[in-house]
Amino acid sequence: MSARKDIKSQLEGYQEIKKEIEICQKYGQDYRNERGLKTAIINRLHPRQLELTVSEIMVENAHTKTLRLAANGSFLPPFLPGQYLNVTVQIDGVRTSRPYSISSSPTQTAYYDLTIGRVKDGFVSNYLLDEVKVGDTLITSGPLGNFYHNPLFHGKKLVFLAGGTGITPFMSMIRTFTDQNLDLDILLLYGCRSVKDALFLPELKHRAELHPNFKFELVLSEPDPEDQGRQGLLDAQLIKDLVADIGATTFYLCGPSAMQKFCTSQLESMGIKRRAIRCEAFIAPEDVLADPGWPKNISADQSVTLTVQRPSGAAMTIKTRVGEPVLTALERAGLAVPNGCRTGECSLCRIKMTAGQVFQPSGALVRHSDRALGYIHSCRAYPLSDLTLMI
Repeated sequence: MSARKDIKSQLEGYQEIKKEIEICQKYGQDYRNERGLKTAIINRLHPRQLELTVSEIMVENAHTKTLRLAANGSFLPPFLPGQYLNVTVQIDGVRTSRPYSISSSPTQTAYYDLTIGRVKDGFVSNYLLDEVKVGDTLITSGPLGNFYHNPLFHGKKLVFLAGGTGITPFMSMIRTFTDQNLDLDILLLYGCRSVKDALFLPELKHRAELHPNFKFELVLSEPDPEDQGRQGLLDAQLIKDLVADIGATTFYLCGPSAMQKFCTSQLESMGIKRRAIRCEAFIAPEDVLADPGWPKNISADQSVTLTVQRPSGAAMTIKTRVGEPVLTALERAGLAVPNGCRTGECSLCRIKMTAGQVFQPSGALVRHSDRALGYIHSCRAYPLSDLTLMI
């Protein structure tokens, strides 16, 4: 058999293409030298994990502190005002995490500020407030979350409805928007029990004096006798009194779940469309039994067993109770499950359930395909029976 003929040179345009290749090889850029560059850039901007040092601790009031976290001279990923970090800690042998909004502005790049309020019987918040010292290292995620202003969709008239420590993402926004002198009309309605519970009041007053397009109103629900200011709740009448053009306004809500439900109902009673209401799931509701969908014949203290099947190693069983989220039970047993928000939104903690029944509140945004295939958001899944899980 005769050898195959090389017919490339006979093809029309071959010589011109060959000459172009030779020129590119001589004067062009060899992109093979950039292998891995894209991955390095992505990991720098969106890291899975950060090791941050507590450089300063600022006492805000009797039950709130701000932890300033620095990266020891290395690069801190950028973030949008309103986003949060998920902080991972190990307490008494239990590895768990909680999300905390960044209260500092992204206009500076040296640190992140996390303003943390004490939660009654709080497992992580009490540890961060009582045990963490300057110089300690904290493991966090990179910046996460979708609670931020998008100028293309959210307009220029913004109303922030904050409750208690729900002020933290708004402080990041307010600091950023006023520092950059953006063309936005901002009104903060800040609900607190009393003046002593309010955070950042001197700074808010100072920024309101400097920037005519930023205004804020402190609203007290349980004022002390010496407190001065508006009293009541963040209700529809207050909003009507203070917001001129309601139809052209985007409303942002952050605070306890009861406050968010109340404010959302008040806004909807005024005819405000749901797309104009943006909520940050600040913390999960304290009492899942109060959810309208909870089965009335099941007690939160009822014992159940979780059987966890893993690709490597024997299955393990975990004793828990109906009122404890699956994620919490897994962490208590020493199993690390990726998670980001602990409010049922981010889906990082999704795991497959092959047997059993769970209750997932409406706030757990489980995709229809996940429901059909048996996946649950473990942070907001409450076992109603014995479960079999795959991790």
